[in-house]
Amino acid sequence: MDSLSEKYQKRVVSSEPLAVGWLETRIPEEVELMKSMVAVAHAIIAEGFSEKVVTPGVTTTDDLVWWFREKVALLKLDTWFHPSVSIQRSDEKAFDHESSFTAGYGIQTVIPGDLLHVDFGITYMGLNTDTQQHAYVLRPSERKPPAYLTDALNKANRLQDIFTGNFAAGRTGNEVLAMSLSEAKAEGLQPTIYTHPLGLHGHAAGTTLGMWDKQGGVPGDGDYPLHINSAYSIELNNAVELEAWGKSVRIMLEEDAFFDASGVWYFNGRQRALHVIPSQSTFSHRF
Repeated sequence: MDSLSEKYQKRVVSSEPLAVGWLETRIPEEVELMKSMVAVAHAIIAEGFSEKVVTPGVTTTDDLVWWFREKVALLKLDTWFHPSVSIQRSDEKAFDHESSFTAGYGIQTVIPGDLLHVDFGITYMGLNTDTQQHAYVLRPSERKPPAYLTDALNKANRLQDIFTGNFAAGRTGNEVLAMSLSEAKAEGLQPTIYTHPLGLHGHAAGTTLGMWDKQGGVPGDGDYPLHINSAYSIELNNAVELEAWGKSVRIMLEEDAFFDASGVWYFNGRQRALHVIPSQSTFSHRF
């Protein structure tokens, strides 16, 4: 700066927005690749959360975690983080956000009546996916998940709609977060939003829209404005009080989406119904 005249000193700006803008922008070829990658991730989760893999009373959460890792290896792909599988069920254990993404709940055996949750991501051609979905294990007398869990999922889908509907180029992550939380609470929802950019890194460069422990906004990354042609993991949860369980349940969803001039759209749709696992499996626990 000392070597520049005052005229040119005034023209010097930070290069950070240029670097972030380059990193966050997805080109058409990458968008097409992401569609295929997310479809593969969804297919892996659907298989893992099925009677082909889960035997109630036998299969543990750790069994499932390593099934996901081995399935990815079999497909000659890679994971950018270790998958996690957790269980919410009708017991006295209160929900703990951090434990749901770690081994905090310990190894649990899957039993009928369980609501399973997986956090799973794959890496391919330098890009990454990040997905969270739920499955329900039927009780012997059930043919479909109970209505209260279906309703809970519908409410989490509604939170997704409110949130993605507030995306607009130029709005900061903190602005979108505040708008979305306000609208969701006005509708009687109990939201938590913690969405991040997705691309060359799993938690990529770009606009941060909340963190699970920072619902009042994220200084710095949350002040960065949204730009079109960028990808996001639409990550959030909604809590619902269940009279049948005597406590609340959290529907934790994460689906990969693209933000362009038309708005936000999902690369391969999103979970609109729970994966269903029969109370008794007729398949062997193998690939």
